[in-house]
Amino acid sequence: MTQWQQPGPFAPVPSGPVGKVRSTGSCILLSIVTLGIYPLVWYYQTHEEMKRHTGEGLGGGLALVIALFFGIVLSFLTPGEVARLYERRGQQAPVSAVTGLWTLLGAIIVIGPIVWFVKTNGALNAYWRSVGARG
Repeated sequence: MTQWQQPGPFAPVPSGPVGKVRSTGSCILLSIVTLGIYPLVWYYQTHEEMKRHTGEGLGGGLALVIALFFGIVLSFLTPGEVARLYERRGQQAPVSAVTGLWTLLGAIIVIGPIVWFVKTNGALNAYWRSVGARG
């Protein structure tokens, strides 16, 4: 089986392995308990899963390097990649690169990055469930 299946006149639908559904609450708790180290793991794992699923995107290694040196950039890249998962299937994406603005609001209101994570992780989880992931 090839990595891409061509569904008629539409864009290719990803056919790589399905990613893991991650509990938003558990991820937030792990971020607190690990003093901010878990988000690096989350970026690596989610970007690696999206790349394996579609054959496109940053991948885990590059996402980790960006997170370590230019972290704010991933606030825009990650929801952008999640949005492309939906767009490849011809669906309206619940997030976009603009969702990253929530992290900038974190400088003004502490809840901004939490809103960003809830929206981004929620959209990614919904996508994985829509392609057969359990959780």
